[in-house]
Formats: sequence, C-alpha cells, structure tokens
Amino acid sequence: MLSAVLKTSRQRLTDWLGRRLPALPTIKLQQRHIYIVPSAMGLSYAAALILMLLVAINYQNSLAYGLIFLLASVGLLSMFHTWRNLAGLKLSAAGSQACFAGEPGSFTVRLSSRKQSYQAIAVGWNRQDLQLLDVAGGAELYVELPAQGVRRGWQPAPPLRIETRYPLGLFVAWSQIKLAQSMLVYPQPLHEAPFDPVGQGDQQNSTQTTLRTGVDDYQGLNPWQPGDSLRRIHWKAWSKGQGLLVKQFTEQQGQQLVLDFAQLSGDQEYRLSVLCAQVLKVSQTNQPYSLALPGHSIGPNQGAQHRRQCLYALAVYGLEPL
Repeated sequence: MLSAVLKTSRQRLTDWLGRRLPALPTIKLQQRHIYIVPSAMGLSYAAALILMLLVAINYQNSLAYGLIFLLASVGLLSMFHTWRNLAGLKLSAAGSQACFAGEPGSFTVRLSSRKQSYQAIAVGWNRQDLQLLDVAGGAELYVELPAQGVRRGWQPAPPLRIETRYPLGLFVAWSQIKLAQSMLVYPQPLHEAPFDPVGQGDQQNSTQTTLRTGVDDYQGLNPWQPGDSLRRIHWKAWSKGQGLLVKQFTEQQGQQLVLDFAQLSGDQEYRLSVLCAQVLKVSQTNQPYSLALPGHSIGPNQGAQHRRQCLYALAVYGLEPL
C-alpha cells in the first residue's frame, strides 16, 4: 500500500516537472530548475545541534552556545555552496547510439561550464544509477548514459536527474530536466526464422543472372565509337583494312537478393523482425541485396551505409514517412 502511494506521488511529481520544464536541446540550470533539501546526514547534523542546544540551555554554558551557533553557521553556508555547485551548469543533448529492441543503447549528454568549476556532480536517469564526475571551468565533458531499447522507432530520452552533495553532504541540490533527444531503436532481429537466400521472394526478381560490361570474358568486336578506350582497339583488324574495331568484354552479374516484406507471413512486427535478421545476415557477405517494403524500396546495394539505410527503414516503417 505504502509503495503504491509513493509510486503515485513520484509519477505526479514527474508529470508536474514535465509540464513546468518542457524538453529543450540545451538547458542552463538556473534558480527555477534547482531544488535543495537536507540529506540524511544533514538531518542527523541538525538533530545533533538541537540536542547540543538543549544541553547548553540546561547548563547555561556560553562556550557551548558559541560552538552550536558556529556549527549552525557552517551548515547554512554549506547549503548555499551546495546550491551554487549546480547553478549555471549547462547541459546539452549530444546524440545517441542506436540499438535493437530489447538491447541496450545510450544517450550522450554534454556538460559545459563557462568559468566556474563544478565538483562531485552526479548524473543519471534515477537515484540508484548515477555517474559522479567533475566539470572544470571553461571546459566540456561528455557523459554516455545507457538506456534500454523498448520498442522500435524513435525512443525519447527519459527525464535526466542531476544532483550534488558538495561540499559537506549536508544538503542535496538536485534537478530533473528533459532534454530533447531521441534514440533510434531497430526491430528485434528474429534469427530463429528460416532464411533461404536463393528462395527468398519471387524467383524471377530475387535471383537474376545478367551480363554487363566488364573485363572478364571476351564477347566480340564492335565498331569503334568516340570515348572508347584505345587499349581495346583491335589493331590487327585495322592493319587488315577492316576499320577500327573495339574488343568487348562482359562479366556475369551475380544474384540479386530481394528481401521482400510481402513474401513473408505473420503480423507486421513479426515480418519486420524477420527482415531485420535477414539484413544483418546478408550484410555480412559481399552480395548486393534490396529491401522491399510496401510503397518503398531500397537498393540493390551493399556495404555499411546500405545496411544502415535498411535498418532505419525497418525501424520507422509505419511510424513516419520514408
């Protein structure tokens, strides 16, 4: 019961902060962003001061009064320095690392300071998983925060928590902000699905063997045309008075594989997961391939750039125009 109440309260606080502080690509922490509360150590410190004050009142000891007021002043000054250790710090979205659904990705956050140095700054998505770091004055620092890919598409970054307990740990100055950044999540590859590269898709489209201009096999002679290489001129024919003839060579173009959405069965997410696994498998070879989605086609091509284009199309299919 108590855990449910606490969970509801935290959710309401998060929703309120989201309405009060909208998502921005860059945020400079100011007075309206920072909250400060006593830490557990700070509450113990205050309780000890109250106990000492009661003893001093009981014995009417002036030195005890002086010690208590001195310690209280130190506590109040530490509250100011704790708040100041966050004020003015600039946080910016600095990209993300794509991942597959169900696997870890990451967001990159840039922390920068114009003049002031910031010590013992903790950054993370929640209190249990914070990274402690220092930001020097006039410098930038990049921190990579892991995040789990939930579902395919563009996944927005969760609220970012930043806090500090510097210098004495008596107070916690914290802020919860929302940076405008997203992480691309690819479909979860379904490697268990059967995959026959030759039989995939329509036979006439997926396994085409054609001849194209190349350097492998001698094909014959054709009349010379402007732009033809002089190295391919058949000089013996020219010496016999047959005119300028050019040697023609051909090479056999290999199989062109088409990964076709329409040739698969099952619901949409299942098909995208199967296609994702097929793209990963075929991209490990040097074989050109195409990706055919309803209303959109990519390729034929090969290489890392083509692989990224296919994975991107699978990730955003049905969610945004391709």
